[in-house]
Amino acid sequence: MATPQSDTPLSPLRTVAVVGLGTMGTGIAEVLAAAGRDVVGIDIGEAQTAKCVAALEASTARAVERGRLTEPQRADLLARVTTSTALSAAADADLVIEVAPESYEIKHQIFRELDGIVRPETILATGTNALSVTRLAADSARPERVLGMHFFNPAPAMKLVEVVSSVLTAPSAVTAVTDLALDLGKEPVAVGDRPGFVADGLLFGYLNQAAAMYEANYASREDIDAAMRLGCGLPMGPLALLDLIGVDTARTVLEAMYAESRDRLHAPAPVLKQLSEAGLTGRKAGRGFYTYEEPGSGTVVADSLTPREDGSATAGRTVRSVGVAGSGTMASGIAEVFAKAGYEVVLAARSEEKAQSARARIGKNLARSVDKGRMTAEAAAQTLERVRPTGTYDDFADVDLAVEAVAEDLEVKRQLFATLDKVCKPGAVLATTTSSLPVVACARATSRPQDVIGMHFFNPAPAMKLVEVVRTVLTADDVHATVREVCDTIRKHAVDCGDRAGFIVNALLFPYLNNAIKMVQEHYASLDDIDAAMKLGGGYPMGPFELLDVVGLDVSLAIEKVLHREFRDPGLAPAPLLEHLVAAGCLGRKTGRGFREYAKR
Repeated sequence: MATPQSDTPLSPLRTVAVVGLGTMGTGIAEVLAAAGRDVVGIDIGEAQTAKCVAALEASTARAVERGRLTEPQRADLLARVTTSTALSAAADADLVIEVAPESYEIKHQIFRELDGIVRPETILATGTNALSVTRLAADSARPERVLGMHFFNPAPAMKLVEVVSSVLTAPSAVTAVTDLALDLGKEPVAVGDRPGFVADGLLFGYLNQAAAMYEANYASREDIDAAMRLGCGLPMGPLALLDLIGVDTARTVLEAMYAESRDRLHAPAPVLKQLSEAGLTGRKAGRGFYTYEEPGSGTVVADSLTPREDGSATAGRTVRSVGVAGSGTMASGIAEVFAKAGYEVVLAARSEEKAQSARARIGKNLARSVDKGRMTAEAAAQTLERVRPTGTYDDFADVDLAVEAVAEDLEVKRQLFATLDKVCKPGAVLATTTSSLPVVACARATSRPQDVIGMHFFNPAPAMKLVEVVRTVLTADDVHATVREVCDTIRKHAVDCGDRAGFIVNALLFPYLNNAIKMVQEHYASLDDIDAAMKLGGGYPMGPFELLDVVGLDVSLAIEKVLHREFRDPGLAPAPLLEHLVAAGCLGRKTGRGFREYAKR
């Protein structure tokens, strides 16, 4: 919570009415009062206004305990908040922020009544994240004073505020609200009027796809959530986040987005309707995608869908030695992971020189770990000693597990698997690290497709905890069990998924990235604003354009083409801007220019 700033100059918006005192309205009231504003909290029920006051008292008491406020500052803050059950209490407000339920009928009624109550110069802001600001403004007597001011939950903690202009909004109103957001310690992002704006516009499409993935029984809810947390560094998995937001709220936002875009990616997954109509709306109901200890609790409890802890009934094969094929960063990283876990590793490349170079890269990584105190020099030396470089795949003859990490080219991989089929002993497990190609195509290049499986590591392999374990329709049960056991040994979190393009992470990540590119392409928002919105509003460790430049625009385009080809969804077609940049050789950080320019190393 920000410390009250009553001694600092305030913007002209000194008195603010907040209409709707649910969780969001209460949070906004707290933020405003903490920044020295006089706040009038308005709700139709006395019980809700009392609940708001109690919540503010509890929140500010915690702030005192944590040393963020003094007791006098707390008293001043609480004194700046008054409550009422009548809209007429907003008569003297310089700004009214409406955060009523997401219903045009309710919001129109509030705005019509406010027209007869507030002064002509008063700014009216809607906190909607799903409805049209333009439509709400058009029904007002002073549409030029109506705009959107979209806070994120919890309002005291979340830095982002989307300031939404309609074609009717006066620039002076935008400036006043933007200045207020800055005074509140927030980071305002200017956006136009379209459902979801920037952050929710990108976030809810991703959440919807995750719900559809779960509904299709492609992966378990736990694996979908773990994959996105560990594979992308997100604070929450998408299904847990849907439960937090409210399944019904998500459905409302998506319906508004689909009504405008007609993009199938925004058409609400049927499971959202089913859960909503059954009253299983997430944490607030005590049950949604997960089951919770009680309504309002964030503690997940076991239910009939919770995976059993006793694991697979099928025993895996014994794995003592591992062959890693490839000489790039991924191959050397995977070899390092296995060697650290005590496996004897044969690192094979197209030449002895390339294999030695890959081993030297491992040595440098281990030396850095020693310098940082993560391992002893003796352990690093023993780890490197377990890696044997070679320029021939014939040295895979005795390995129990062969993992390929060569170029992401199906013909190259098929040729390699045909070679592994000849040189590896019977019973050896053959794994591909492909992120986008069909595992079964690699399997069919061998005479033993039952021994082939996907093990999709994430880069950098030593640091990233996730491995997507990809079974084909031909993979044997004991091969799957073997890889799961190996993942435990190398201390990676394995998630199961089927053999289809993108698996879990890329199938959810790259449509989101593609939609971000479309926003820039359509001049809806800037690169910087979109990156800021997703980091501040969605908790993403990197904005989409930062991530695209790191991954490589050529790599991103290739994955998006594979997704589009497999799912045949027009919404997955790569954005023309991405294709244009790749054609121009602007591939991201590795070329010094992608969506942004980078200093030469």
